[in-house]
Amino acid sequence: MKNIGIITSGGDCGGLNAVIKGAAQIAHREGISCFVIPNGFAGLYNLIEFDTLIELTVQRTDLIEANLAGSEVGHSRVKIKKINDPNKYQRIEEGLRKFKIDGLLISGGDDTGSVMVDLAAQGIKCIHVPKTMDLDLQTYSVGADSTINRIASFIQDLKTTGHTHNRIIVLELFGRYAGHTALRGAIAAEADAILIPEIPIDFDIVYENAKKGYMRKIENSDVHAGTYLIVVAEGIKDSRGGELIDESAGIDAFGHKKLAGAGKYVRQELTKRFKQDPSIKEFMKKVKMFVPGIYETPEVRHVQPGHLVRCGHSSAYDVNFGKEAGAAAILLLKEGICGVTVVGVNGTKIKYMNTQEAIKQRQVNLDTVALYEKMGICFGRKPAPIKPNFEEIKTKIERYL
Repeated sequence: MKNIGIITSGGDCGGLNAVIKGAAQIAHREGISCFVIPNGFAGLYNLIEFDTLIELTVQRTDLIEANLAGSEVGHSRVKIKKINDPNKYQRIEEGLRKFKIDGLLISGGDDTGSVMVDLAAQGIKCIHVPKTMDLDLQTYSVGADSTINRIASFIQDLKTTGHTHNRIIVLELFGRYAGHTALRGAIAAEADAILIPEIPIDFDIVYENAKKGYMRKIENSDVHAGTYLIVVAEGIKDSRGGELIDESAGIDAFGHKKLAGAGKYVRQELTKRFKQDPSIKEFMKKVKMFVPGIYETPEVRHVQPGHLVRCGHSSAYDVNFGKEAGAAAILLLKEGICGVTVVGVNGTKIKYMNTQEAIKQRQVNLDTVALYEKMGICFGRKPAPIKPNFEEIKTKIERYL
């Protein structure tokens, strides 16, 4: 391995620049040159058309800010198999030969990983560094910790406006069909209810919890002020009617239906029930908030931070993991180990696994949900019983998520 191309693909998130920088820094010391292949797999397909590639020299690598989110080398959502060109793989191989690229470091999530598996099957030497803010791969993926921290920060901030106006706030987040970041961010910021795709939602249960929690907070306040905050992952399912899909938006490059409207849907379900519940007007009168025809029931607002949860700065953990994983990918390629996913680094021990296994979706453990239900958090269902298992650990525990 003398020349390695670096590709990042899929959604942007924290830690990616750390992957790039860690890879380039160790490559310098191994006598390997790293080159930017811009804009994900679109750049790889069009590599043959480039006149030059940017080399990550020591000087150019110094310009990369590892703690910034996003990617210095750019992204696109392109599935190689779907390119309408029967000679697409030959075209890619010609581009790699043109620039004497011996192998590829490819960082991305399950979709990106599936493309890497496809390229490896064509004989292209590549390594996958797991990246997804959704945290739904079989191993830790760079970007998740950064996103969770930003989600927690947004929840804390929204509590101030919710408290000021005595509102119920519904925060809708990314995550598709896994609720890891919604769960962890919401727990960190102490949200009142967490609705995730793994659990079909019974909105009668959500309403009763929101009603009781909201009323308790207002009544316990000496100035009758309070808020109730619900975190919603975009892929939630109503127990009565299935998932919420924006049919007009079509599908993306990887065949995924575009999810939309979860936050709005939750707001509408709660608002409808508040208006139909006669005890709410009595409560509003009791706490001196009732205004006929104007302010008769609590106001429910929904917020979508959207891409704000994946931009800005990376967490310290993601910078550490990203640099280690990027460096590990270079060392694996140098050793001739290809077509696998970097799992983690523990000192000089580099862990990797089969990429097809690594990219299988991992959902939230419902035993974890049951524990938090026991603490009083609503997940839109009747709380499940828990049966603790106690285990004494006598062996060394390695740093691994």
